[in-house]
Amino acid sequence: MSGETARDLMNAGVRCVEAHETLDRAAQMMRDMNVGALPICGSDDRLKGIITDRDIVVRCVAHGLDPSTVTAGDLATGLVWVSADASVEEALAKMEQNRIRRLPVIEDGRIVGMITEADLARKLPDDKLAEFVHRVYASG
Repeated sequence: MSGETARDLMNAGVRCVEAHETLDRAAQMMRDMNVGALPICGSDDRLKGIITDRDIVVRCVAHGLDPSTVTAGDLATGLVWVSADASVEEALAKMEQNRIRRLPVIEDGRIVGMITEADLARKLPDDKLAEFVHRVYASG
């Protein structure tokens, strides 16, 4: 893995949901793209956070809020990201420290990709993957 960067791990086919879009629209985008999370971007394409399908259920629907009126920006969380040129080790460390399973990749201030558990499963050696899973899912 030495010499590899976040760009080598990431999935470049990432699409943002704009912060002004409603949660029902975000859910439709997730369904259409078969993903469980979307980066949230402003009109300037700058990352504002990330939203997951679980956020929509737990932080909107379960509170009796209407997903057709609450915006993605209202629930924007997790402004953790990594530079496209960062080492694989740095990307993994950020994911482990923040106990997150999806990490936006930024270049020149704009999102260019996302590193997910599926990307790690495809590209990491088994021992590194097992170490990552243990650190992210360990209780405590």
